[in-house]
Amino acid sequence: MASLKALKVRINSVKSTQKITKAMKMVAAAKLRRAQEAAVAARPYAQRLEGVMASIAGRVGIAPGASPLLAGTGKDQVHLIVVATSERGLAGAFNTNIVRAARKHADALIAQGKTVKFYIAGKKGRVLRRFYPTMIAADHEMGHIKRLAFDDARQIADDVIARFTAGEFDVAHLFYAKFVSALVQEPTGIQIVPVPLSSVPGAAGKANAPAAVTEYEPSEEAILADLLPRNVAIQIFRALLENAASEQGSRMNAMENATKNAGDMIQRLSIQYNRTRQAAITTELVEIISGAEAL
Repeated sequence: MASLKALKVRINSVKSTQKITKAMKMVAAAKLRRAQEAAVAARPYAQRLEGVMASIAGRVGIAPGASPLLAGTGKDQVHLIVVATSERGLAGAFNTNIVRAARKHADALIAQGKTVKFYIAGKKGRVLRRFYPTMIAADHEMGHIKRLAFDDARQIADDVIARFTAGEFDVAHLFYAKFVSALVQEPTGIQIVPVPLSSVPGAAGKANAPAAVTEYEPSEEAILADLLPRNVAIQIFRALLENAASEQGSRMNAMENATKNAGDMIQRLSIQYNRTRQAAITTELVEIISGAEAL
């Protein structure tokens, strides 16, 4: 039977842990509101940009000489998987779910005979090195970022586009956690390079493009050439914002569960402590009574 002193130490230790988890839950709840507002605010712009880009691409069509970001390389052999995770843990299954979704996609591609490379954006994505030690193309450092900005996403986008231009891969997918609510975060994978043809109306050619209702200056081709790399950066920025909100929501829930579990453990240990103390007192009384009777 555990000694009273050992039980008391354990109870105090769990109480200290409970205070920490409760404080972390409150911090995550405060950060969640700001992160959620940023993620929700970014969605309309990203969706509208996709719509404008798709409209122009539909009118221009995928003709010879079109930007590789739209037309692709003509091959589908080498795939780059950009995995966006958080820098910190203690966020429940947030990072695990993203990595699991990326691994599932990678394994499916490998089974098809494709070559897979990983682009890690976030410290917790480095767990992929254990499973694919020779497939890590880049590990983008994000630990210095205090408050997420568009320039942070543009750095990743510029690097990815530069690698695409250099011929390092043919297709790039981005994996992150879409924020649904504080309780639900959905691991999501989207193709960012080249632009998926299914999202471009009239991509089969100008003949199927919608009727022109807008005139563009200087030209549709010039605007599209500017929008394509910007779209990659915007999609990555939106993913990072969604991740930030999802991370805080997942951490808040994880810390709430940890606080409750600590409370349950404190209750069990307190009961055990009281029973042990009562047994010790009873033993002492019996010994005193026995000694008195012996006299």
